[in-house]
Amino acid sequence: MDKTTQNEIENTKAQMRKGILEFCILLMIGQGKMYASKIIKELTKADLIVVEGTIYPLLNRLKRAGLLDYSWEESKSGPPRKYYTLTKKGRETLDDLSKTWETFSNSIKGLVKKFK
Repeated sequence: MDKTTQNEIENTKAQMRKGILEFCILLMIGQGKMYASKIIKELTKADLIVVEGTIYPLLNRLKRAGLLDYSWEESKSGPPRKYYTLTKKGRETLDDLSKTWETFSNSIKGLVKKFK
C-alpha cells in the first residue's frame, strides 16, 4: 500500500473516531459524574485515542449546548477536579443517540457481513 493510500485510510479512521466521540462521552458521563482525564483514560482503553486538545473543547461545546453540567470537587491527590454530569437534555440526547447507534451499528454489520 502506498503512502498516500495509507494516509487516506488513517484520515478516514480519524474521522470515524471524531464522529462517534460525542456519543461515547455522553455514554460514559451518563453512568455517573466523570472528570476529563478519566474520560481520556477510558477512551484510550477503548482504542479511541484522543488528546486533551480534543476533549476539552468538546466538553465545553456539550456544556454550551445544555447537555452537560459540572461541579468542582476537591481531589485527594491534587487540585480540585471539574466533574461533568448529564443534564435532563443531555440524558434525552443520550437516549436518542443510543437508539440511533443501535440501528446504525446493525445496518453497518449487515453490510459488512453481506459485502466483505
